Amino acid sequence: MKFQAIIGENEHDVELDPEKGTFTSGDGSGKYTFEHVNGRFILRVGTKTYKIDNVAKDGSNIEFSMNGVWHTIQVKDEQELLLDRLGFKTGAAAGEGILNAPMPGKILEIMVNEGDEVEKDQPLVILEAMKMENELKAPIAGTITNISTEVGASLEKNSPILEIEPIG
Repeated sequence: MKFQAIIGENEHDVELDPEKGTFTSGDGSGKYTFEHVNGRFILRVGTKTYKIDNVAKDGSNIEFSMNGVWHTIQVKDEQELLLDRLGFKTGAAAGEGILNAPMPGKILEIMVNEGDEVEKDQPLVILEAMKMENELKAPIAGTITNISTEVGASLEKNSPILEIEPIG
């Protein structure tokens, strides 16, 4: 099985052979085991053991804690990679112009209005969560078509905030 894992700005091509328990990634390769034990996942790579908890999947995005540290990665399988190369959008990518709350919180500021044109990664909204202000950025370039919340609103995780119609 071939995958592409995107962590931050870095892309990693990974090939797994579950039957043999082997992997290849970049210049490295080796053996691994992956099992579910007492409600948590245990990944062993060589002599290292990783405890994986709190796994949440949203489309191609996977959020989890590994040895107590939070991680978010995007994983694309062979089919998604082929569709990307051909210029098609998968179900998750088709909704890429929707900005959802990444965590429960309160809207402190909305920096755009419906009809505004925005650039990818432009700050759009300030969401307060766990007493921290989080700047939410545009997932794509486009035009704001709908703002579905207001300043002061309390949102649950994955609640829609606004929609962007892609340019082009």
